[in-house]
Amino acid sequence: MSTSPLDNPAWAALSGPHAHFAEQKGQVLRYPVDVSPFLAVPDDPDEHLWQDIADLAGPGATVVIVGGAGAPPEGWTRLNDTQGVQLDGSGLVTGDDSGAVRLGEDDVPEMLDLVAKTQPGPFLPRTVLLGTYLGIRHEGALIAMAGERLHPPGWTEISAVCTDPAFRGRGLAARLVRAVGAGIRARGETPFLHAAASNVHAIRLYESLGFRLRRELIFSAVRVPGSAES
Repeated sequence: MSTSPLDNPAWAALSGPHAHFAEQKGQVLRYPVDVSPFLAVPDDPDEHLWQDIADLAGPGATVVIVGGAGAPPEGWTRLNDTQGVQLDGSGLVTGDDSGAVRLGEDDVPEMLDLVAKTQPGPFLPRTVLLGTYLGIRHEGALIAMAGERLHPPGWTEISAVCTDPAFRGRGLAARLVRAVGAGIRARGETPFLHAAASNVHAIRLYESLGFRLRRELIFSAVRVPGSAES
């Protein structure tokens, strides 16, 4: 059994503060496909789990399960398992940043361009609706951003932390993490984040800001049997 919302963060978010985003089939929840690729399963799923996933996602669809859901049945394709870490931001030193601007739906094309350059992880056309996103601009161009993603009760994930390669080494990511964290703290919540275990540079940055390793976990990408509808 989970003892913290962070033990099953996607489920805790979609069955809690992000319930208004949730699409459901049986025991499975997911975000709309243009918001987030994450699909959530309960702590103790029954034997119908994979059928529920298939019914919700549809033939040929790819879904990402946070924490894994065991081995899929025959006919499914396990695309990859990404080793990740979950970091607790209880010790994050936060601070507002007068140079950061609030980003919204009108900024999404630029945000998607920056994500394509930097590959910080999933960011889709409506991901911006999940929470507050802040950016830093240089001569009008968006050069760095960070924002909020999963929202389990009492916690908010900082995500999409990225900086244009031409502007790295200037502390922009640290500024934005602190600023997004300040907004989370102002709501009485605690920041946390996920990172690929291989992204040692980012993990070191986050630890220098006050994050600490909470646990290791797996992000599993699987494909439903059948052909996707065109």
